[in-house]
Amino acid sequence: MADTTPAAPLRSPLRSAKDRLATATRASQGRIRLAELPFLAQLDVRLDPKGPAADAVGVALGLPLPLEPNTVIRTGDLTALWLGPDEWLVVGRPGTARELESRVREAADDEPVAVTDVSAQRTTLLVTGPHARDLLAHGCALDLHPRAFGPGHCAQTTLGRTQVVLVARDEPGGGFWVLVRSSFAGYLTDWLLDAAAEYL
Repeated sequence: MADTTPAAPLRSPLRSAKDRLATATRASQGRIRLAELPFLAQLDVRLDPKGPAADAVGVALGLPLPLEPNTVIRTGDLTALWLGPDEWLVVGRPGTARELESRVREAADDEPVAVTDVSAQRTTLLVTGPHARDLLAHGCALDLHPRAFGPGHCAQTTLGRTQVVLVARDEPGGGFWVLVRSSFAGYLTDWLLDAAAEYL
């Protein structure tokens, strides 16, 4: 018998910070923008980058998996982040994780592949504006200058002593994605708001 229990509504780990992020964005008068992008589909994909599954998965998703370390490829609503020599994070629109997982598994066929839905593991903070790099540099040891960490780059690093995946978006004005574990999202938001005070 099918389970007919109504599903609980999704609750963002930063639902209580939404107004504070919006207030800081308004107060900065365009210098920074802070917002949560909740519930993005996130799949951890592991496979042999030199095997036939890599090309097949790229075709099935409509974007190749990046092979250059710490790079990102984006096509439409999908983004693939290089996390390691045989590991990627595929990020898509909210609610698409199952469909994306199915596409990856079908494309891999009998080739060895591991696909894990990690959508609930992290939330995503959007940091944009002309002072976004300066703000992030307050708590990140990476060289965030555009020559070193320009659009289309990503890195697993720390921000405000919190482990994150940092993505330099390749859209005009795209700024950065900060993917942070849900359990640390509140702390990191407090840190960002405190660091942003000089721009308010």
